[in-house]
Amino acid sequence: MQTRSETTRQTLVRATAELIANGQLSDAGLVNICHRAGVSRGALYHHFPSTAALVAAVYKQARSRVVVLTEEAFEGPAADAPERFLAALGESLRTEEVVRAGMRLAADGSAGPPRLRDDLLKLVRQRISDAHRDTVRPAQKLADLADLAVVVAAGLESLGYSNGVWWDAETARRLWGLLRPLYSPEGGEREWEQGREQERERG
Repeated sequence: MQTRSETTRQTLVRATAELIANGQLSDAGLVNICHRAGVSRGALYHHFPSTAALVAAVYKQARSRVVVLTEEAFEGPAADAPERFLAALGESLRTEEVVRAGMRLAADGSAGPPRLRDDLLKLVRQRISDAHRDTVRPAQKLADLADLAVVVAAGLESLGYSNGVWWDAETARRLWGLLRPLYSPEGGEREWEQGREQERERG
């Protein structure tokens, strides 16, 4: 059971996240936060030394959440991990204002860089590389597969702010249905080799 102090603290974090998620960082000023949370300035400063520290708490909660989503997505079969990750991330961006706000923030509560979005994409790239490291693939193909997953994740995350359909799990499933053969243990080898050959010819 939360204490009254913990409840007030979480109310402040949620109010700040709502202001950022549905607007921009500059909307999360002292007056707006207190009004949205229904608390006094004294209450805010009792729990946080500054509004920047409060915004940093939003980042911290969002980071914890997306790290858990990433870890859970990569627990199963490697070939479907990107799809699981994209579906989970899209759902959290659609329904969790703390995550949506946190993606725009840096650890110090500023607009970054690096923002949580940047850190998350680096984490996903590393997890894809790790998940496929045991397969018999050239190092360059591992890098290409990781880069492709990052491009898709970044694109869906960005597009969802203007049209929520990009965050639907069905969108992730549909797109990953096209890409899944590339991530199977032997998938897409011929196509990948042809693509690399074309790059060499152009370069």
